[in-house]
Amino acid sequence: MSNLEEKICIIGGGPAGLSAAMYLEQKGYHNYAVLERDDHVGGKCHSPHYNGRRYEMGAIMGVPSYYAVHDVEEFCGITHDGPKLNRNYKDRNGNVIEPFEPKKNILKIPRLMKMKSQMKKLAELLETKYKGYDINGHRGVSEGRYEGFAVTPGREPVSGENPNLKDLVLPFKQFCEMNGVELVQDIWIGPFTSFGYGYFDEIPAAYVLKYLDFQTTMNFVKINLWTWKEGTQYIWEQLNEHLMHQARLNSKITKVERKDGKVYVTVNGETEEFDKIIITAPLQYMPEYFDATPEEKELFSKIDYERYDVLAVETKPEDHPEISYYVFDNMTPDRYGHLMVYYRRWRDTKDQVITTYALRNHQNKPEIPYEECRATVLEDLKTLKNPASNVVYEKDWYYFPHVDSETYASGWYEKVEAMQGQLGTYYAGEVMSFGDMDETAEYSRELVERFF
Repeated sequence: MSNLEEKICIIGGGPAGLSAAMYLEQKGYHNYAVLERDDHVGGKCHSPHYNGRRYEMGAIMGVPSYYAVHDVEEFCGITHDGPKLNRNYKDRNGNVIEPFEPKKNILKIPRLMKMKSQMKKLAELLETKYKGYDINGHRGVSEGRYEGFAVTPGREPVSGENPNLKDLVLPFKQFCEMNGVELVQDIWIGPFTSFGYGYFDEIPAAYVLKYLDFQTTMNFVKINLWTWKEGTQYIWEQLNEHLMHQARLNSKITKVERKDGKVYVTVNGETEEFDKIIITAPLQYMPEYFDATPEEKELFSKIDYERYDVLAVETKPEDHPEISYYVFDNMTPDRYGHLMVYYRRWRDTKDQVITTYALRNHQNKPEIPYEECRATVLEDLKTLKNPASNVVYEKDWYYFPHVDSETYASGWYEKVEAMQGQLGTYYAGEVMSFGDMDETAEYSRELVERFF
């Protein structure tokens, strides 16, 4: 049997799983099945309907450097046709502020000038001292090397040695201080912490900088953003429709057994035989239904994740925010559990919901119960002068699976990557790259290039 005839099981119908199917199909593999537990595809790209339009409960936007997402657009014949996003800022008391405008912050001019200088310094450091920092995936970083595909439209394969990359295992706050660029955190925090990815004193710099490489961060700063009229979920719904084999929804997998060179998957009570399996669902839970090896159990038990809560709320017309707001005051560890950002997606009407976002955990602090965080967010909306009249939908996400600095430094990624292909099993999805739709899709592309 030739490779192209292999029967491949893909667990998960989110961006990682559907992209894996697309890239396999483009290489000539047509004997695959995508198994999705939920009744819809898209994972954390979740765009429910309200009053005839779609709003976002998960991913909101993209940028021009989302090359894998663009691959999907081209495959499906769609484009980023959504509303233009803009934003403003409030302090925790609800006052509108302009933190980056020198004329409005005379006393902050020295700090803003210093920040600008440090931004330039970081850009130079990333190009030189940390060459290879922005390669998709993490293999080699803890050993001071890089290997993967360049973050360019051509995405050519690159590799090299760079001992300085070991610095990326440090928490981002420590990394910035070590390099004398601590003020750049003021820029990076908006598209990182408020987007649910944790706090800079706990998250390894590798995650921050692989997601928010310099060009991506500048796109966020300049509001050079992509959105989709029918929501980010539409991208993956369209991909699913254009695949040769659409995802099988409502697929409950209760057992995966790997023996005699085959993979046996029990789904909805029936056992099916495959040659290989790609896991894009959370690896943390893989041992619950797989015949997991001791090494798999040990490594995947090290995965942590963010407790990121989203509310879709109605307001009275007079209380509807005129724009989306970021609340930097609430993005610090001592204010975890508070509202960090709220989005107004549709600017031409007030009959749509706004969505709120809050983190309720920190590595060194007790987890805040969901209901307590929810109550805090609704109280914050009152303080911010945009009170909610009703909660339409709510979601507490398993968000941004990752490992801590100590685990990262111990070679976690190198150990997992060394297991790729063993027992016919391949590991993909968020934790292998980063928990945004482009990084996960890009990792699936690389996985297919490397092993299929």
